[in-house]
Amino acid sequence: MTVREAIRLALREELERDEDVFVMGEDVGEFGGVFEVTGGLVEEFGEKRIRDTPISEAGFTGAAVGAAATGTRPVVEIMFSDFMGVCSEQIINQMAKNRYMFGGKTEMPVTVRTTEGGGMGAASQHSGTLHTWFAHFPGVMAVAPGTPRAAKGLLKSAIRSNDPVFVFENKMIYEQTGEVPLDEDYTIPLGQAKVEREGSDVTVVATQRMVGESLELAEDLEGDVSAEVIDLRSLYPLDTDTLVESVKKTGRLVIADESPLSYGTHAEVATRVMENAFFSLDAPIQRVGVADVHIPFSPELENEVLPHGSDVEAAIRRIV
Repeated sequence: MTVREAIRLALREELERDEDVFVMGEDVGEFGGVFEVTGGLVEEFGEKRIRDTPISEAGFTGAAVGAAATGTRPVVEIMFSDFMGVCSEQIINQMAKNRYMFGGKTEMPVTVRTTEGGGMGAASQHSGTLHTWFAHFPGVMAVAPGTPRAAKGLLKSAIRSNDPVFVFENKMIYEQTGEVPLDEDYTIPLGQAKVEREGSDVTVVATQRMVGESLELAEDLEGDVSAEVIDLRSLYPLDTDTLVESVKKTGRLVIADESPLSYGTHAEVATRVMENAFFSLDAPIQRVGVADVHIPFSPELENEVLPHGSDVEAAIRRIV
């Protein structure tokens, strides 16, 4: 199934499993979501559990914090991650700090789904990749699936978590297809990366869209370079052990993530590997991402700014 279908299936299964689960956000009901992810759910579960909200991220995110604190499991859809600045007070000072400030006496089972990434000509305010911001902040977890299987398993774990989890969905891979377990109890533990392809010459750690592009590249390079491709899946917690084990085998590392290069996901992955596998490295770690600029509206400029498989290949060629 597609990534979109896998997410919808995860939502449906969790709505059926637990009556405390409900979905809320702009146009998630009758319209089915701006990317059609929640299509058909309001007909199955009704308007109380698939709730259309006003265009007020601060309002409905704050409502979700209150709902979670008093016993339900809201799944909030924020249409574009760029809009999360509007509800940063509700996230940073309420959602993330609630359990800490009450000495562990409260739970905060909120799941926040949001879209990221360029490639649609949607301009700067609808094309950012912000997951590093929230992976950085204590009190919340963040995941960024790169396959349909990961999309289902991670979302189900997020909804079942008693702490806030942000699920970052790259909008350009909703149509990507792959095998997805139909077992209703299938989940992926938060904080677990996945080796999607084994190799011996270089490790490519990728997220979201870059997972598929890296896998295609690895196929193309077969016979010339043997690339091991890892879907990072979980940004926080981060699966250091899987990364280190791979780099100890290959001796080289390329990190491919569609976010700005400075102070971000690339740096954290690189540091974890440096701290735990420094003497296994045979070449400098390479980063593939977005330059420290906003995403342009112009298709030509947008394509220039965004990372692609060709950039991953260039990084591999520099060190292999």
